[in-house]
Amino acid sequence: MYLHIGNGKMIKMKDIVGIFDSDTATVSKITRSWLSSAEKRGGLFSASGEIPKSIVLECGEKGENVYFSQLSPKTLCQRAEKY
Repeated sequence: MYLHIGNGKMIKMKDIVGIFDSDTATVSKITRSWLSSAEKRGGLFSASGEIPKSIVLECGEKGENVYFSQLSPKTLCQRAEKY
């Protein structure tokens, strides 16, 4: 099964490690450093044309990727629970 995280981007459900609120997650210095590291290695993507509301961490066959989504964490979790 796949989870639609916005702007036509689909992620395999089994590869999703976590869905985080971007407002609270980016407060931590450690998280900001981790996001910066993901960006430097080319693993940071935007599935949002707007200000992101959530951060989705995917760890699949191609490694670890981070996606920004304009959908709220609650909406993404509700979609995930349907499957």
